[in-house]
Amino acid sequence: MKVFGIAGHSGMGKTTLLERLIPELTARGLVVSLVKHSHKNVDIDRPGKDSFRLRESGCKEVLLLGNHRWALMHELRGAEEPPLAALLDRMQHCDLVLIEGFKDGDFPKLEVWRRDVGKPTLWPDWPGIVALAGDTPATSVDVPVLGLSDIAPIAEFVMAHAATR
Repeated sequence: MKVFGIAGHSGMGKTTLLERLIPELTARGLVVSLVKHSHKNVDIDRPGKDSFRLRESGCKEVLLLGNHRWALMHELRGAEEPPLAALLDRMQHCDLVLIEGFKDGDFPKLEVWRRDVGKPTLWPDWPGIVALAGDTPATSVDVPVLGLSDIAPIAEFVMAHAATR
């Protein structure tokens, strides 16, 4: 399993890039998974549903299986967020795990950056940023800058720089 991160401020287009990058990678025969870290409360369940009621009643984990997918919900109940390595250990084997978030993680990352959003680059302050995708910053950077709409070269870059876990 290899890992590669997609980083950037909110609104830069990380999800849009991922929506275009994942089909490009899967068309090349890779099995791709994704870990997304959010600073918001995430709830895939809905009040009133049996799984919600049982989870709220005190279950540590609830695994929900339907006709097309399953989801495992794990309640932290005040515990610290698990480290990325622990989450990766829970995933089924695949060729590549794309990671959004975990800004302090020690793995290679592509920063999505667009000048019109009006925020500075995360590079060089975030560890692991090995390239930018988007506009060329006004100040020089010591990493490659890839065109945000050039998905094939981005896929090549990700495949070449993903870290073996």
